[in-house]
Amino acid sequence: MLVGITILLVFQLAGEVSAYFLGGIVPGPVIGMAMIAVVLTLTGGIKFLQTAHQQTLETSRSILANLGVLFVPAGVGIIQHLDLIRDRGLALLAIVLLSTVLTLTITVWVFILVKRL
Repeated sequence: MLVGITILLVFQLAGEVSAYFLGGIVPGPVIGMAMIAVVLTLTGGIKFLQTAHQQTLETSRSILANLGVLFVPAGVGIIQHLDLIRDRGLALLAIVLLSTVLTLTITVWVFILVKRL
């Protein structure tokens, strides 16, 4: 599984680098996903790469099979607290919007500061 996750992360990085040099026309994860699909398709018949190919497929299947686990707790929490959302929904929305704007602003400031260094 370690080989599979490493391959996935390498292609994620390659996609991000490609997206940077392309000026952000296409998101990096999309480029990385297309690159890994092409490479795994073309190298499926090469004997010494079949192990890496198989491990990447197994890792991808494991990640996708367990992806729903990440969404279940959030959904249960929302259903359990519908009364709070109904009573304080506007306050929650305002807090989420304010915190998002604040986070983006601080991120930009940090980026500008680091870029100057």
